[in-house]
Amino acid sequence: MVKIVLLEKKDLPVLAKLFKQFWNEETNIEKMQATFSKLIRNPAYHLLGAQKEGKLVGFAMGIVCEELYGECEPFMMIEDFIVDKKYRRNGIGAALMAALEQRAIEQNCCQVLFVTEANRKEAIRFYSSMGYDPNSHTGFKKRVRPD
Repeated sequence: MVKIVLLEKKDLPVLAKLFKQFWNEETNIEKMQATFSKLIRNPAYHLLGAQKEGKLVGFAMGIVCEELYGECEPFMMIEDFIVDKKYRRNGIGAALMAALEQRAIEQNCCQVLFVTEANRKEAIRFYSSMGYDPNSHTGFKKRVRPD
């Protein structure tokens, strides 16, 4: 059974390995810890981990943003959504998404938004199965700093 928990500092080394699995690049653990310490104090950030048998096997971050047009309703952006390859197709991603959606509702958000790469067909199928419309928007991304 999957358990959704608030991410803790002790989870960061395992999270770094999950990011390495997905992005194939190392994470600077010291910077990760410093950033984590800052984010957990900000109520707009929702850092959720998925545990299976006490092991961190997934993570997602929801960020509540404010809007300045229309009814000026808040919305949630999802970032860094990841499930360990060995644990996919076991309801972990769905549990993470449901937990973030519940937090969005509790924060009076009007919608949840995120971006994924167009070539990630399996992820797009998953998000579609969760009720997200892949055809409703076009996402754009631009690096403003050289690597």
